[in-house]
Amino acid sequence: MKPKNKTLGYLIPVFILGLFMLIIYGAYTPHQKAEVQRVVCIKFKAGTPAAEVEKHMQEFSNLRRQIPAIVGYTGGKVLNNDNVARDFDVIHYLTFRNEEGIQTYDQHPKHTEFVKNNSPYWENVLELNSVIEK
Repeated sequence: MKPKNKTLGYLIPVFILGLFMLIIYGAYTPHQKAEVQRVVCIKFKAGTPAAEVEKHMQEFSNLRRQIPAIVGYTGGKVLNNDNVARDFDVIHYLTFRNEEGIQTYDQHPKHTEFVKNNSPYWENVLELNSVIEK
C-alpha cells in the first residue's frame, strides 16, 4: 500500500487560509470603478533644483498609496517640444470613484502636507476636474 502524500493534504487548507487572509486584510482589492478625474499641471519656478523636481514627483506618486480615495494615478514630465510653449513642467492624472473622493483628497492631511512642502517651488498650478466619459 502506498503512503498518502501528506504534504498535498496540508497545502490545500494553507492555501485557502492564505487567500482568506489576503482578502480580510485588504491585500486583494477588487477593481474600483473610476467616475471622475483630476489633471494637475505644475510649472516650477526658475532655478528649482532637479532634486526638488524628482522629490515632488516621488511624493506625488506616493499619495496614491497614502490616500485611499485615489483610485488611480499616473504622472510625468512634459515632453520638450519646440512647437509648443512650455507653460507647465509636469502633469499628474488622478482618478476617483466620485466627486466626494476629490473632496477627501483635497482635505487629506497627506495632501495638505505635500502642498506645504512642495509649493514654495511652484510658479503656477492648473487643476481641472472632469467626468470620465465611457
